[in-house]
Amino acid sequence: MNADTPAIEIRDLVHRYGRMDAVNGLSLTVEPGRCYGFFGRNGAGKTTTIKCLLNLLKPASGSVRVFGLDPSRSEAEVKDRLAYVPDFVAFYPWMTVRDALDYQASFRTRWNRDEEASLIARFQLDPNQPTQGLSKGQRTQLALIGAICAEPELLVLDEPTSGLDPLVRREFIQTIIGAFQDAVPGKRTVFVSTHLITEFEGLIDRFTILEKGKAVVTLDADEARSKFRRLRARFEGDAPAGNEFSAAKSVKRDGRSLELIVNGNGDELLARLRSMKPVEVTAEALTLEEIFMVSVR
Repeated sequence: MNADTPAIEIRDLVHRYGRMDAVNGLSLTVEPGRCYGFFGRNGAGKTTTIKCLLNLLKPASGSVRVFGLDPSRSEAEVKDRLAYVPDFVAFYPWMTVRDALDYQASFRTRWNRDEEASLIARFQLDPNQPTQGLSKGQRTQLALIGAICAEPELLVLDEPTSGLDPLVRREFIQTIIGAFQDAVPGKRTVFVSTHLITEFEGLIDRFTILEKGKAVVTLDADEARSKFRRLRARFEGDAPAGNEFSAAKSVKRDGRSLELIVNGNGDELLARLRSMKPVEVTAEALTLEEIFMVSVR
């Protein structure tokens, strides 16, 4: 893969369960070295898309490429260069933590033992503990250790922090994933499907919001924050009805206050608000989670 080859390229992907289109014409491109967010409600098609990337499901139509390769034809090469943590993690019950890590390492061309020891200590896992006695959060931690220590070019995460307590979750996101990418700048890519959008806010460079199998928003994170804004105005008397703000995504009137959510037309609507002589006007960027919420209403 040269520097210009996308880590992931999906074109017009369709996958059906019976007569239902779980993914319906999805296209997206993930450039190397980026942290790409994949957001959607339960049942939106996120996990189905990921399974198509991993050759666990066959598309009905469209194409999927990972490192420029077709995962159905170059499965071994693709999977050697990526690591995957699903939303539900299971291990052979007769294995200990140590056995499970050694087993994963045996399939890998690379394995960072120093990083492994550091993460075992950070997560406070006992290498001698049987995996069948691990909590859901501990199983997730063990899977994350295996994914990170393989030093993949692409880390695919499907609800990776499910079951982790808030402190461990925050450390994992801010420290471990950030350090994973920073170790080889511009080369290591993260593709993360998550409900915890707020906690990934500082890492995500670009994202797609999926709704009913279709992409409804695909933007760089900084561009999204500049386009999606909240405008607030406070008036001396009752706020105007807001009928003249039909171009806003939403309008909320509460006594003397008027709040608009805008997408790309903020300057025009802000000028219109100011022309009404409010006592105070403010404008602020929406968070990625707020952008998600207003995009799937």
